[in-house]
Amino acid sequence: MTVGTRPAARRAQVRPTTHVTGAASTALRPVLESPRRPARVLAAFPAGIYLEVRTENEPQVVAVIRGDAVRLPNSIVLSGAVPEAAMGDDAAVGDGTIRLGGLSLSAGRWWNPAPPLGPAEPGLLALAAPAMAAALDRAARRPGLDGNGAVALLADGCARGSLLDTISAAYRLIGLGPGLTPSGDDVLAGLLVALRHLGTAAGVPRAVHLADWLAAAVTFDARTRTTPISATLLHCAARGEASPEVMSVLRGMAGRHPLEPAVQRLLPLGHTSGADLACGLRIGLDTVVSLA
Repeated sequence: MTVGTRPAARRAQVRPTTHVTGAASTALRPVLESPRRPARVLAAFPAGIYLEVRTENEPQVVAVIRGDAVRLPNSIVLSGAVPEAAMGDDAAVGDGTIRLGGLSLSAGRWWNPAPPLGPAEPGLLALAAPAMAAALDRAARRPGLDGNGAVALLADGCARGSLLDTISAAYRLIGLGPGLTPSGDDVLAGLLVALRHLGTAAGVPRAVHLADWLAAAVTFDARTRTTPISATLLHCAARGEASPEVMSVLRGMAGRHPLEPAVQRLLPLGHTSGADLACGLRIGLDTVVSLA
């Protein structure tokens, strides 16, 4: 041992920052362009990472996904691989970027999760209703809440335009079921998107009015009643924002393209999410036809 010397101090290793761009949903613009906030990794999968941004208002989860993943309305899509991350890792979102480990991600372009349908004849929607029902009745993939009384009450309340029964059923469905997006939430999300888009396209103000009230009720305390990811998606649905698979079914209902193939692309999503969303879309279509 040499007298008068100290062990050399260990130098902190600074990880180099990699700058990449992705295609971001316009639903993320407010949180991306706000001042930077801390975030954490809620879940990490090979196809995507979910980041929860710590905000005081509505829940905000950002999905960082690769190109072949389901394009959720709150996602930014990478052209390459998803960075490595583990649940609980720290991140930051804001000032135009998402920072995760050594990655700095920004929006290179934007995509719209709520493209307008344009005008839709109520008569076409009336023809689409039995076709949608038949496609779902013969589907092998069943909704997670198939036969649930709250779903039946929701459908009946919507068809009659009853705010009381519709909102009562919705409260029973929020957070109902397992998973990152419980089945009850997926049914409500499909319904909200269908009411808003089809009601607007067909000129049925009662359907849009119902969507407004239902959206307010569902999102009021969603962050305390369901998962952060699902609460964020309910807020998106309240604004009419959805994945391309959902929007494709709506375009099929409006006669823009064949309905059956669009339904078949939606049904396999998730464990039961696709079937649950389709169930909500079916209720929304039947409601618009009834209220028209």
